[in-house]
Formats: sequence, C-alpha cells, structure tokens
Amino acid sequence: MSDSHAGHDHAPKITAGNERKVLIAFVITFVFMIVEVIGGFLSGSLALIADAGHMLTDAGALVLAYSAFRFGRRAADERRTFGYLRFEVIAGLINAVSLFAILIWIAYEAIDRFRNPGVVLAGPMLTVAVIGLLVNILVFWILTRGDTEHVNIKGAVLHVMGDLLGSIGTIVAAVVIYYTGWTPIDPILSIFVCLLILRSAWSLMRNSLHILLEGAPDNAAPEAIEQYLLKTVPGLGAVSHVHVWMITSGKPLATLHVRPKDGTDPRLLVKQVEAELVKKFDIVHSTIAIDWPDQHSVDCCLGTDTAGDHAHDHSDHDHGEADHNHADHDHPAHAHSHVGHKH
Repeated sequence: MSDSHAGHDHAPKITAGNERKVLIAFVITFVFMIVEVIGGFLSGSLALIADAGHMLTDAGALVLAYSAFRFGRRAADERRTFGYLRFEVIAGLINAVSLFAILIWIAYEAIDRFRNPGVVLAGPMLTVAVIGLLVNILVFWILTRGDTEHVNIKGAVLHVMGDLLGSIGTIVAAVVIYYTGWTPIDPILSIFVCLLILRSAWSLMRNSLHILLEGAPDNAAPEAIEQYLLKTVPGLGAVSHVHVWMITSGKPLATLHVRPKDGTDPRLLVKQVEAELVKKFDIVHSTIAIDWPDQHSVDCCLGTDTAGDHAHDHSDHDHGEADHNHADHDHPAHAHSHVGHKH
C-alpha cells in the first residue's frame, strides 16, 4: 500500500441532476433580469431596476454555484490531494458577502428614496413585479429539489429567496402607490426585506467561514468524540489529540490517538473506533494513531484512510526494503511513524 494519497477519491457524489437544476435556474433568472430592466425604465420604477440588480447578483451566484460543482468533480492530484472541494465553500462565502453588499445597497437606496421620491407608473410596475414573483417562485422550487443543506446550494437559494421577498415587496408597493399615491411605502418595504434576509446571510457566512477555518462539525466536537469512544469501545484505555474538521459541507474528517488496554488487539481496536466514528458522527474518513503504553515517543497508524498531510520521521529507525514495499503484500493494515507529524 502506497503512502501517497493522490489516488484517493474525496469528491462527493454530486448528481448531474443538481447541476442541471442550477443551470436551468440561471437561464430563467438571467432572462427575466433583462425583462425587469426594460420594465423598470419604461415604468420609471426604481424599485424594478433595483430588483433587476438583485437578480443580476442571483444570476452571478448561480453561475458561481454551477462552476463550483463542476470544479468540485475534478479528481484529486499530487498537489491537491483532496481535489477541489473547497471551491464549493468559497462559492458559499462569496455568495454571503454579496448578500451583505445587496443589503447595504438596498438600505442606501431606501434612504435616497425617502429624500428624493420619484414618479412611478404603478400599473406597469405591478405587472412586471407579479411576473417576477412567479419567476422567482419557479426558480426557488427548482433549486429546493436539490441538496438544500449543501453550503453552495444554500447560498444560491438564499439569493433567490431574497429576490422573491423583494418581488413581494415591489408588488405591495405598486398596489399602495396605485391606490394612494404614497411613494414612501417603497423604501419602507425595501428595509423590511433587508431585515428578513439579514439573518440568513449571516448564517451562510458563519457556516462558510467555520469550514474554511477547519472548525469541527456541530455534532462532532472533540470532547464528545473522546467521551463517546471511551464509553462504547471495549479495550480502549485513552483518547487524545482529537482533531475534527470538514473539507466541505457534509464531509467531516478526523485524526486522533488511541491507547489500547493491556491485552487488546490494536488492529481490532482501530476497526472498532472507525466503526463508531461512522455510526455516531458520520466520520467516514479518519486517521487513528496508536499510543503504545510502553513507547511514548512513537505512534503507529494502523488500518485507516489518511485524512491529512503527515511529516514522517524515519531518522531513528532502520527500515529495510521489505518494510517499504507494501505493493507485494496484502496487509489489512499498515504502520507509519508519526514522530513530529502535523494535523
């Protein structure tokens, strides 16, 4: 068995159906954005033009999401041993930042409309806004048929949801202006839409940053893992150096040291720990090092997938050629020296 990790396939099973949904949503959004721009100029409605600008960012978010899916499917190589999965998280972060930019812009425009109200043709404004609402409902429905918990899909859905709420606000504003002529309703509803999507935008940004900062999943804190394994795995004497992180949304990884009790088969112990990590915490990719009771300076890693780059120090050991030739043996497990390794 080779020490190289480049042959491991870390890419999630992203279906072509999800990619197709995002692409269809982009085409619909982009086409209606052009319709809204034309309708905004013809009716003199700044609200429609602003909503068109919002739809432009939606289209950009969908293109970003689609591109991230495509990049995420690229296989791992020698330089990027986990492939390109982080593109998806980066796309989610960019979506969150752009959402905040939209919120700031809408708030600025709302203040300006209070100061300088303009003449609006409520009839054309209402017609285009109703069509926009139907289009956004369609796009929202298409996107929510996919994996809505994925950080990348969630970013696109939040963009569309914000635009959907914006369309509702525009409809209400058009109706009020049509019957009363009271134009301040337009900026008031714009601020209301900002408040509705602010919490979602913050949640998306926080989740994306958490993944990029190698944060542990909510259901797999290191202390929880340590306590659970000590209670459920027989023959386990101690757990230490627990590190848990996510390479992308829904793909947790872990490294940890375990110390077997006297008389415990370390290979069997590793398999039991692996099984419990999958069962309880959905961690299917783990690296487990053995802390031998009588050898505190050397840890041996047995029988697991490797979840990170490790610096191997062989300076204190005399390894023969047979020790390194894993290709000629069918071992259920292999040992690495981890002196000075990094997580």
